[in-house]
Amino acid sequence: MKLRASIFAAFFLFASPVAAQFTPLKPLDLKEVDPSLIGETFGAWEIRDESGKKRCRINLKRELAIGGYAIEVTDNCKKFFPVMDDIAGWRLLEGWTIDLIDATRKTRVRFSTPDERYVAIPEIDGIASLHKLPKKK
Repeated sequence: MKLRASIFAAFFLFASPVAAQFTPLKPLDLKEVDPSLIGETFGAWEIRDESGKKRCRINLKRELAIGGYAIEVTDNCKKFFPVMDDIAGWRLLEGWTIDLIDATRKTRVRFSTPDERYVAIPEIDGIASLHKLPKKK
């Protein structure tokens, strides 16, 4: 009986989905950065899947919120990318990394810039990249 319980426990452990683990990064010290560089970070962005067919808009705001900055997420985001229903804020971290966080301040999606563009590392719910949208005129 104990062997059967151990086998079941091992199967459950390896078969259950595991939340992504993110390397802790330090917040970017905005006082140390040229303000003209920071200004590009705030504002309208678009999250896309690998094909670019699934897209949703977010607005990275300057206002402080619990655990980071405030964010606006359009309604269609959770339809295309279910994890976006949990997003309550964002953080700007060293290396210009952008984390999207939930209400408990846990990083749910991380965008990094390995080659002058933001990519999700790892991909979560099909989210592949983050793209800055041009300012409205």
